[in-house]
Amino acid sequence: MKLIDDSTIARGCRECNITDLPNSTIGEILLLSRWLEKETGLEFIHMDQGSPSLPMNRFGVEAEKAALDRGAGAKYPPADGIPELKKAASDFVKAFIDVDVDPRGCIPTTGSVAASFGAFIACTQRIPGKDKVLFIDPGFPIQKSQLRVIGASWRSFDIYPFRGARKLRARLEEELIEGDIAAIVYSNPNNPAWICLEEEELEVIGDLATKYDVIVMEDLAYFCMDYRRDLGKPYEKPFLPTVARYTDNYILMLSASKIFSYAGQRIALACISDKLFSQHCPALARRYGDAGIFGVTLTASILYMITSGCTATTQYAYAEMLKLSCEGKIDFVEDTREYSRRACRMKEIFVQNGFNIVYDRDVTREVGDGFFFTIGYPGMTGSQLLTELLQYGVSAISLSTTGSLQNGLRACTSLMREDLYPVLSERLTEFRRDHN
Repeated sequence: MKLIDDSTIARGCRECNITDLPNSTIGEILLLSRWLEKETGLEFIHMDQGSPSLPMNRFGVEAEKAALDRGAGAKYPPADGIPELKKAASDFVKAFIDVDVDPRGCIPTTGSVAASFGAFIACTQRIPGKDKVLFIDPGFPIQKSQLRVIGASWRSFDIYPFRGARKLRARLEEELIEGDIAAIVYSNPNNPAWICLEEEELEVIGDLATKYDVIVMEDLAYFCMDYRRDLGKPYEKPFLPTVARYTDNYILMLSASKIFSYAGQRIALACISDKLFSQHCPALARRYGDAGIFGVTLTASILYMITSGCTATTQYAYAEMLKLSCEGKIDFVEDTREYSRRACRMKEIFVQNGFNIVYDRDVTREVGDGFFFTIGYPGMTGSQLLTELLQYGVSAISLSTTGSLQNGLRACTSLMREDLYPVLSERLTEFRRDHN
């Protein structure tokens, strides 16, 4: 039996100014589900917003408090970051990825959203005629919205049917041979599908990025959160898979939001390869009236114009968390493993009630359990499933909003609680009864 009727959902859409429910953004779905909770008194199973729910890393909190007590908040931070954070970031990349990035190329940003926004500007203005971005979807919808803001164009493809080196190479070359792609963007592990690109695929991306002079923006928001492997041991194999082993044309985006549950403080890093950082770009020099050095222009002429630097005290917090991780005193992989446990239990409940996992495999193995997973239901489009589940007090977002061509929804595990598993089971049991 449905818990919320069609008319109430329609009224909620009007109240929340939602004109296209099937293609609603994460924020719109969250707004509607909160309105429905208030209107009906029914607590929702929120699988919509990817906001961390684990405790903030205590080492970061203490370091930030100490920085405030020292008066660090009274002065503007350096535009390119405090030395402690830049050094810690360089060490962190070496410890867990086994890649060398000079500290000067490790630039703090107010979250990876700011990192991608600034990088999009620099990348699409670097070479005349190379002004489009290629998304390996599904992906983070906000990044396309950022391109709308700056007036840049993009192309994309759903990787679902193109897994593996041979298929991916052929599909990528179809796009890159045009010569107008400035940057390639993807997340790994993937938001929303939680698929993980494997080494052979990353090698293809890196090889083609070099061949066609394209910058790869690798979003590592869920750093080392592929719990199928024993990642996260500093300076020990296995290291995190990355395109940085196969090209010098890369920017790695490392956020503190998920791995340290430090989302509210808005801090991340854009780690630029040494070669790319030092690259002289005449088009940037003409546009900004500076030396046209890629990393310097991105930092001083673009990012600084957006945020005027990154909060000083939060930089000290991030520096401490990175440093202690390199020393083995913080095990951030184990600290976040709860998301994997939640995903495993939630997926089991969905599958028991007739749902399927949409993005269910990587090239060589089943997709892992983590922060996100994807669900579908036989005979339903993602839009239909989104609307139907709302009537049972379950909210998620449609895969269509992420660039996916598959029918289904993105489900996030972050807001799940122990007391909600039986509630989810009861509601999905009712859903199955009503749809058989």
